[in-house]
Amino acid sequence: MLVQQVHHVAYRCIDAKETVEWYEKNLDMKFVLAIAEDEVPSTKAPDPYMHVFLDAGHGNVLAFFELPRQAPMDRDRNTPAWVQHLALKVDSVDTLLQAKARLEAAGIEVLGPTDHTIFKSIYFFDPNGHRLELAADTATPAMMQQLDSVKRAMLEEWSQTKKAPKHAAWMHDASLTQP
Repeated sequence: MLVQQVHHVAYRCIDAKETVEWYEKNLDMKFVLAIAEDEVPSTKAPDPYMHVFLDAGHGNVLAFFELPRQAPMDRDRNTPAWVQHLALKVDSVDTLLQAKARLEAAGIEVLGPTDHTIFKSIYFFDPNGHRLELAADTATPAMMQQLDSVKRAMLEEWSQTKKAPKHAAWMHDASLTQP
């Protein structure tokens, strides 16, 4: 089996209509599909829902479920808020900066841009409390080759020590030579 691509990624939302309108307005995502059921197809549980789908580009789909009969939405409190997020790619740093300005003009608080060496990104929250990241790649082919060459060694060292390996310290230390 070889996965071809992500079919869709689904999250819960507070209000399906508000969510669709927010993503259309703030991220120019196209609303492509809505499915509503009174019963969960896989489990047959009586649990009405609205399932909405948005085009995230290149065949990727971002979906949301509104579940009016379930307990209020919450997040995993044992995981830091910065960990749980959805990163969406934009075509350039200029587009990233334009998106930041647009989001801030709409009253949305934006963190960044943050320079991750191989990409720059901004962070913000949607109306459901989901953390989003917009990222613009900045890596050179040499940088990516260097990271590829150390990935297994880094993973193995992490597995043994649970301490951050320094194989790619050049990414965060300007005094070191970048590939």
